Amino acid sequence: MKIKHIRNATLQVEYAGRIFLIDPMLAEKGTYPPFPDSARQDQKNPLVDLPISVDDVIKDVDAVIVTHLHLDHFDEAAKEVLPKEIKLFVQNEDDGQEVKKAGFQNVEVLTEHSVFQGIQLIKTDGQHGRGEIVKIAGQVCGIVFKHPEEQTLYVAGDTVWYEPVQKVIDDHQPGIIVVNGGDNQFHQGGSLVMGKEDIHAVSKAAPHAKMIVVHMEAVNHWTLSRKELNDFLYEEGIHSHIYVPDDGDVYSF
Repeated sequence: MKIKHIRNATLQVEYAGRIFLIDPMLAEKGTYPPFPDSARQDQKNPLVDLPISVDDVIKDVDAVIVTHLHLDHFDEAAKEVLPKEIKLFVQNEDDGQEVKKAGFQNVEVLTEHSVFQGIQLIKTDGQHGRGEIVKIAGQVCGIVFKHPEEQTLYVAGDTVWYEPVQKVIDDHQPGIIVVNGGDNQFHQGGSLVMGKEDIHAVSKAAPHAKMIVVHMEAVNHWTLSRKELNDFLYEEGIHSHIYVPDDGDVYSF
């Protein structure tokens, strides 16, 4: 297994001989306006450049997984450059219809029993915040990857820590977990994705798993920096199995 962190939530995952592109946000730095009612209103999204060329991001990709349709997970640039015939997995029929409107022809809705070329793809629940903000943020998902020749991989998606994340860990015992950190927030409504305590909770639930924390410092409404998170991980004594990659970093497991 090889996991390359591109930027924000965008990942290249090489798993059981196939390459998956997850949540592609592929625009150049500063293409989109800032998310409103949040920090850094003077900075346009994405805040940083891609670490590699768009051609290298999409090269040799066998399938794309879009956990939900927010701009920072599937943007106009991705719609333009991805081949329209590529296999593309979405979380539900509504997202599927939207993706088809963009011209994609080979769209499949993820379920708990999806299979792609011998690889199990298990859709998992996510909660994009807490309280009233969840209604605004909308439905999201994560994915568990399984194959006899690989460790189980859990990509949690845009979720905070809550009971169904614990259930995924209990049910599937992933060896590798990718979570979206950054503690992104609007001025009202609290965390939309995981903050320090959420990440600590995942670590306690899966003490033997290795964890990668992405979705950091790439869009304007982040509130948790890589440095602050790393300092916290050292203070808690859990830094040895939790990785906070820079854009472009690659891990092999």
